Amino acid sequence: MALRTIRTEGDPVLNKKCREVKEITPRITELISDMFDTMYEANGVGLAAPQVGILKRIVVIDTGDSGALAMINPVIVEQSGSQTGDEGCLSVPGKAGCVTRPNYVKAQFYDEEMNLCEIEGTELLARCICHELDHLDGHLYTEKVEGSLKSVEYGEYEDLED
Repeated sequence: MALRTIRTEGDPVLNKKCREVKEITPRITELISDMFDTMYEANGVGLAAPQVGILKRIVVIDTGDSGALAMINPVIVEQSGSQTGDEGCLSVPGKAGCVTRPNYVKAQFYDEEMNLCEIEGTELLARCICHELDHLDGHLYTEKVEGSLKSVEYGEYEDLED
C-alpha cells in the first residue's frame, strides 16, 4: 500500500490538462494501485491522477454501488437530465458547494489491459464521473458552484465527491 500526497486547491498541477496514456507500464499499474489506496485512505469516492501530481488521463472511482473502477483516457459520450446537490473534493478539503451535473452519463474508457470499455451511470456515479473527468482538463468543481462554498465537518455530507 502506497499513499500519495493529495494536491490541494492552489497547486498549479490541478489547473493543467492531462496527457493521454499510450500504453500500460509497470509505473501506470503502480499509479492506479496507489490512487485506489490514497482514495480509500482519504474516504473519497473518486480520485484523478492530477490530484496526486500526475498529468495522465486516469481516474479511479468507487461509489460503493459501482465497485472499484479504473478509467484510462475516459470520455463522456452521452449525457442527459440534471441533478443538483452538494459536492466536495479531496483537493478542496473541508468545503462543499451546490453543483448541477447531468443525472445520466455514458462514458468510454480503457481498462488496465487497454481494453475499450463503456459504463453508464446515474445519480452519484454520473456526478462522480463528471467531477473526475473535469480534473483531467484542469477544472475543479468550485468553478461550477452555485452560490458560495460552505465549510463542512468530516462525514457531514454522504454524497461528497472525491
